Amino acid sequence: SVNIIILVLAVALFLLVLHHNFLGLSSLLRNEVTDSGIVGPQPIDFVPNAVRHAVDGRQEEIPVVIAASEDRLGGAIAAINSIQHNTRSNVIFYIVTLNNTADHLRSWLNSDSLKSIRYKIVNFDPKLLEGKVKEDPDQGESMKPLTFARFYLPILVPSAKKAIYMDDDVIVQGDILALYNTPLKPGHAAAFSEDCDSASTKVVIRGAGNQYNYIGYLDYKKERIRKLSMKASTCSFNPGVFVANLTEWKRQNITNQLEKWMKLNVEEGLYSRTLAGSITTPPLLIVFYQQHSTIDPMWNVRHLGSSAGKRYSPQFVKAAKLLHWNGHFKPWGRTASYTDVWEKWYIPDPTGKFNLIRRYTEISNIK
Repeated sequence: SVNIIILVLAVALFLLVLHHNFLGLSSLLRNEVTDSGIVGPQPIDFVPNAVRHAVDGRQEEIPVVIAASEDRLGGAIAAINSIQHNTRSNVIFYIVTLNNTADHLRSWLNSDSLKSIRYKIVNFDPKLLEGKVKEDPDQGESMKPLTFARFYLPILVPSAKKAIYMDDDVIVQGDILALYNTPLKPGHAAAFSEDCDSASTKVVIRGAGNQYNYIGYLDYKKERIRKLSMKASTCSFNPGVFVANLTEWKRQNITNQLEKWMKLNVEEGLYSRTLAGSITTPPLLIVFYQQHSTIDPMWNVRHLGSSAGKRYSPQFVKAAKLLHWNGHFKPWGRTASYTDVWEKWYIPDPTGKFNLIRRYTEISNIK
């Protein structure tokens, strides 16, 4: 009778453990965002890491936010793939997109090569930008709401204390954990890469002054800008890759501050008329003036897309932790440089909607 009691207790214990594990797995697979923040309903996918990555559950989760627009989806996929393959850390991707792109993105992420990736697809509501962005045909970015997703990090990643944001035109060659561990000074909500740093070649934009200082982005003839007492020669920073302390971001109401300057620009036209680079940069330059930390220059080696020619040696490109094709010449385009480095991480679109544009395809078509 004692043996029977022991057997019954063993079976009961086994069933209890099995039930607990099942509940844990179910909650993991149903990991949905239920908050109704101003970004609106958020369709979510959550995919646990495959066995080959064997992540320690006690590791800190590293949230990486990346925007994925329909016409640049291949870039986001390559960036995500490069990050995943170069780290053993507990990374989760918050892929911000518009409703009509979510299904396309989801089908791509279901590819065999990407099955180990943990991600959430977050819907961005363009209504969020009403009254804050001037419709300017000369600034194509003003028509692309996802370029402003970086302003809303605490809403996109509501439970995180810290996050990494990066553009879709990057390839990561180092371990993302090193970037995540960038030290931020007390009171600083973000760390950016300075445009005057040693790894970034200074680029002069025709008629716009230098792309590496404040006068290239802001109109110093405007009284509101002059009243800020920001030196026009101050080194600007690149907002395509940054680390954010979201606790500090919320404490300082950074999102509200950025929205304030967006609205004022719509009313008063505060940006430089011959704007150097992104229209998302000026509000960030104002809000983070002398109030940001810096990331290692090798974690944002940029201007790979500012011309079709090659500006860095093969040795330097290989040593870079992160390569950034900011500029007009994207690595999936016709005249980009270093496409061989980028294509190493690109995974073809299973739906066939996204295709690389290459010179040789045109030549073969002519023949």
